[in-house]
Amino acid sequence: MFNRSRRNLASWFTLTMGGILIIFAAVVYYWEVIDELEELDRLLYKKTIVMAANVKLEQHNGQQQVDLEHVPLLGSMVLPLPDSQLVYAAWYDRQKQLVQFFGTIPSDRLLVSAGFDTIKTDSNIWLRQVTLPVYQDGVLIGYLQAAMPMTATEHALTEFRLVLAISVPITLGIVALTGWWLGGLAMQPIRHSYDHLQRFTADASHELRSPLTAIISNAQYGFLSNSTTLEIQRQRFHKISDIAKSMSNLVNDLLFLARNQNQLPKEFLQEIDLKNLLLKIADDYHTQPDAQHLSLVSQLPNYGITVIGEPNLLRQAVINIINNACKYTPAGGQVELQLLTQSHWAMIKIIDNGIGIPAEDLPYIFERFYRVDKKRSRKTGGFGLGLAIAQQIIQSHGGQISIKSKLKEGTSVQIVLPLK
Repeated sequence: MFNRSRRNLASWFTLTMGGILIIFAAVVYYWEVIDELEELDRLLYKKTIVMAANVKLEQHNGQQQVDLEHVPLLGSMVLPLPDSQLVYAAWYDRQKQLVQFFGTIPSDRLLVSAGFDTIKTDSNIWLRQVTLPVYQDGVLIGYLQAAMPMTATEHALTEFRLVLAISVPITLGIVALTGWWLGGLAMQPIRHSYDHLQRFTADASHELRSPLTAIISNAQYGFLSNSTTLEIQRQRFHKISDIAKSMSNLVNDLLFLARNQNQLPKEFLQEIDLKNLLLKIADDYHTQPDAQHLSLVSQLPNYGITVIGEPNLLRQAVINIINNACKYTPAGGQVELQLLTQSHWAMIKIIDNGIGIPAEDLPYIFERFYRVDKKRSRKTGGFGLGLAIAQQIIQSHGGQISIKSKLKEGTSVQIVLPLK
């Protein structure tokens, strides 16, 4: 599925960029043709205007006659233009009748209007032709026509087409490879999210299947049992109630993880004194069953430390970490709660001397449903969501959470939050 999506992305990217590239190449070629023609026209016009400047209108025996003797190529009293490149030149009178010509014999009558024109000869040679009306003292005295071959222009355009024919396919190949690479890059977070969703769904279904099975088995046993003892029935209902509460906690945790993905809305934030918050957590926890077998020590400053956040969420994050510390610290152990500041950050540390975490498990400890115990033992309770929820809460407050641990020596969890 992902390879097909990647191919589709790469194909559409290549088609889109390829279409843009081909259009761009066509536009560039069009402007190159225009530039080459303009350059040829400038050269042809320059040569023709030099010839036209030597045309004179003179009076002979009371009649006006055009003198072409001093016109290059057409006259006999001037040397031809050096390197003229002109195929032919012709002079037409005011009635557009041919009077004098040089080179190839043109039409005996001027058939085109003034300006530039592209023509093809009988020998399949393309020529660029210009026809200039010549005036003297504001009076039209005739037309001068000249033409040059387009061989050099055709050669330049042929080379330019060759460059485009080579560069466009190469560029398309690069675009295709880039599209394939970008498609893979774009699919990585999608694939990661999909794999995470698959794993999350499998883990959630696994966690829900066990309590549901226990509820069904206890209910069926109650239906099938012939016992009328009230105490036995009460035990069955008590088990079903405990399992249902456990499922309710799991569903609430899953909903929290699903709803709180980004920064918290500003209307939920307020100033929080972390010292008072941690004092209340420590006082409440001394009465909890999980803390009865160990020593919970608090090292808090004499002054308040203020952050901006949602107090209930921060309380839940700290409690989740303390719960883990207490559950995995043997009887007689110690859990230490510290609060200090460093630069512009508030730092909360929860340190225990419990069983620790293997080094190979540390990179995955914040993943949802992850347990160090690969058999998912329920001896310590929980669903493996506590640290994931704590991390999401801290990150939604603009902070970071990290963990260090050594097997059989203990674990240290550090929470860093920006000060107000």
